[in-house]
Amino acid sequence: MDIRNTAFEIYMKSLDSARVGGSADELKGLSPQETAFVKRLVMTALRRQEFIKSVIRGYAAKKIPARPDAPHAAIILGAVEVLYFHTPDYATVNSYVELAKKKGGKYAGGFVNAVLRKICRDRGQIAARPPLPIPSLRTALPFFPPAFKEMLRRDYSGRQIAAIEKAAVEEPALDITVRADPEDWREKLGGRLMGSGSIRLNDAGSVAELPGFKDGCWWVQDFSAALPVIALGSVEGRKVLDLCAAPGGKTAQLIAGKADVTALDVSAARLKTMEENLARLHMKAQKVIAADALEYLSDCPQFDIVLLDAPCSADGTLRRHPEIVHTRTVSDVRRSAGLQQKLLNAAAKAVAPGGILMYAVCSMSKDEGERQIGRFVAEHPDFAVLPVAAEEINPFRQPGFERLITSEGFIRCLPDMLDGIDGFFAARLQKQTT
Repeated sequence: MDIRNTAFEIYMKSLDSARVGGSADELKGLSPQETAFVKRLVMTALRRQEFIKSVIRGYAAKKIPARPDAPHAAIILGAVEVLYFHTPDYATVNSYVELAKKKGGKYAGGFVNAVLRKICRDRGQIAARPPLPIPSLRTALPFFPPAFKEMLRRDYSGRQIAAIEKAAVEEPALDITVRADPEDWREKLGGRLMGSGSIRLNDAGSVAELPGFKDGCWWVQDFSAALPVIALGSVEGRKVLDLCAAPGGKTAQLIAGKADVTALDVSAARLKTMEENLARLHMKAQKVIAADALEYLSDCPQFDIVLLDAPCSADGTLRRHPEIVHTRTVSDVRRSAGLQQKLLNAAAKAVAPGGILMYAVCSMSKDEGERQIGRFVAEHPDFAVLPVAAEEINPFRQPGFERLITSEGFIRCLPDMLDGIDGFFAARLQKQTT
């Protein structure tokens, strides 16, 4: 099997559908080493796409489409191997020339050959010249295309966007949540204990081979995603409705905290995966319901806590899913915000008097975060923001957590905070008793 052709197909599909990593069918027949190579090649190409496009512009008069066509995609993948993988020039150039001929014809092959040979010739100069004030090839920018940067400008300053971009281009570490004894597990895993109790591992390797995985002692969960449940405090004995629950990281946190959990998700397949994940952890939700949340919430009992991890643009996960910066639009944000508003309105009815509605999204957009909650509170006078204090989510007293809390008491995470985290928003709301 031609692994570069496989990488090309996955890369192009990622730019269309925000799906990275390849399906089982696309990677079928590849060895573990080949699979790792394909994934690394695609992920690096997505992270370095804008930088490499800026390099290509120095060698070709032909305009590069916003979504690279076949010849430009072949050059981008080839340049990744030349600049970052140090694959021998001859093998790289020949492979991508042949690939370009198959995808775009003889002319495409000649174009790719000419540009890649120049990149090979000038790799030292490419590494030395700064495309932006940051000269290091390892952190070569730009990462964000103009359209994505324009989206961020609606909510953030140029300085903030530059910091987010610099942090987001780097491959993220692995964060995990443990059932108990995080300090002990930090030592066993050789990781770093975060202030929230998450453990961060660099160069973790195969997750399934790490100590404690098979015994169900911990699960993979980004630092930011773990914060909403931590902010709930003690959940022991409380009835919790976990909406949009799959794949189950927050569900596991709730069960570990001895809550009485009803987990709901619209996807039966995702719920099956969630239950398999929980089984490895020796956990089980009180109830698991496959249903549309809006339909379920139209006639359901009330709960002490409703956790709404709402569908969103997911632009906060761009470190792990770099394809997002090339595919997300303002229309995606607006569409997500509309659904979130409906879900919040419906979820409000399921919260018992005096209970908590915890709203969370892995988005950096304030339309899905601060402004969404501002509108909700204005339209629901029976709810009030219950501000989160930094110390509530920082039991191990790590510096810098005050940056995660807004003046309103919301949790607002950005990728440049605490040495790299997912973009995230959470708001804790309390329903009045009268």
